[in-house]
Amino acid sequence: MLKQQLQFKLSQKLSPQQIQLMKLIQLPTQAFEQRLKQELEENPALESGKEESSEYESDEYEDNFQDDIDSEKINAEDINVDEYLSDDEVPEYRLQANNYSSDDEERSVPYAAGTSFHQHLLNQLNTFSLKESEREIAEFLVGSVDESGYIRRDIVDIVDDLAFTQNIYSEQEEVEKVLHIVQQLDPAGVCARDLRECLLLQLQRKEPTDAVELASDILDRSFEQFTKKHYQKLILKHATNEEDLRKAIHEIERLNPKPGGSYAGSNRMVEHVVPDFTIRIMDGELELSLNGRNAPDLHVSHTYNNMLKGYKDSKTKTKTQKDAVLFIKQKLDAAKWFIEAIKQRQETLFVTMNCIMHYQQEYFLTGDERKLKPMILKDIAEAINMDVSTVSRVANSKYVDTPYGTKLIKDFFSEAMKNDEGEDVSTREIKKILETVIQEEDKRKPLTDDKLAAILKEKGYPIARRTIAKYREQLSIPVARLRKEI
Repeated sequence: MLKQQLQFKLSQKLSPQQIQLMKLIQLPTQAFEQRLKQELEENPALESGKEESSEYESDEYEDNFQDDIDSEKINAEDINVDEYLSDDEVPEYRLQANNYSSDDEERSVPYAAGTSFHQHLLNQLNTFSLKESEREIAEFLVGSVDESGYIRRDIVDIVDDLAFTQNIYSEQEEVEKVLHIVQQLDPAGVCARDLRECLLLQLQRKEPTDAVELASDILDRSFEQFTKKHYQKLILKHATNEEDLRKAIHEIERLNPKPGGSYAGSNRMVEHVVPDFTIRIMDGELELSLNGRNAPDLHVSHTYNNMLKGYKDSKTKTKTQKDAVLFIKQKLDAAKWFIEAIKQRQETLFVTMNCIMHYQQEYFLTGDERKLKPMILKDIAEAINMDVSTVSRVANSKYVDTPYGTKLIKDFFSEAMKNDEGEDVSTREIKKILETVIQEEDKRKPLTDDKLAAILKEKGYPIARRTIAKYREQLSIPVARLRKEI
């Protein structure tokens, strides 16, 4: 049975211009340059460079031809905001490095053509006298090496792959024999199947000394006890003393756990961070500037503007002319929207960072992380009368160049905790103090989390042991047993 009913619905929709502005705000400098380049390519009505005459003024003659054009309006209800603001998409700037804008002079950096890591290993195989079957197996093994220099597969699986993918039938003993050959390639330790084997291969190439022999014996018979730093058990098991054990451990610590990563010809792209802001101290005062790449000179094309004016002066208006002028007007409006969005982006970025700078003034003047005040997104949003999401977009993935290095803006945000005097202190300040205490501890008897909690309590920071453990893990500091040295 059909029913008719009235339904009232209150909803808030974002206009295309608002969506465009939000997308621009969250882009860092490199991504913004790519977005700007894309817009200049897609919209011929938008031009870069300083404008010589008046801007496009559509309101002056818009009413004269509005009745002649059945322009299609953009319906806000058709806009899926999630598609515009998806965090899952990979921005183009993450896939390539480009620090230059369209109006920069050409300053390309020459790169020497290098040899890949795998090709470097294959070239070395030519120095070995191998049978045809052995060479095919050796090339397959080299192809199975990961970028760290390891072959992380069982011999049984390699034998099966050789049979199914290469039509090479072999036995495990034959593959292991060839594996020992390719493990002689440079750099030392390459083609190992695990860390223990990698370190042993490197020790075998060292000049034999008492320390090297003891290090090899420890890795061969007591690798698990060594990783857990059970030094007293190692002394008893290997019938040695503390001094000799220290020398053996020193030999192991000098080895490379990732031999593949040290190869100079790995053809790895180096990503350079381009700061979006710069903070300098001038006469004891903080001075903030926005990266010039975020403030491009853009203007509306005079050619398209004149074409629209020509339509206005035309006495006869055909359907083809109307379609053409509709296209022109849409491009001009899009250019005008984009220019306005960039201006709003510049203002939003500067106002937000300026507020953060003054909020953390003590830190920017001294560089002492213990001076960082507790600060959350809401604090800045309320101070500049903007939404929390806008502040989040400014802080996310953007950097500021300070006298103390280039910092990620979101790192200045931290929650507050109470000290024993009831004052709010930043969690960053507590982490810095915790890190300092651990650095100054006696490495022969590292401090446990309980002792660290007691020390911080004496300093006026009553923190539970589990909180100490959480902060220690966030700082990538191991537990006391793994920090022990002899």
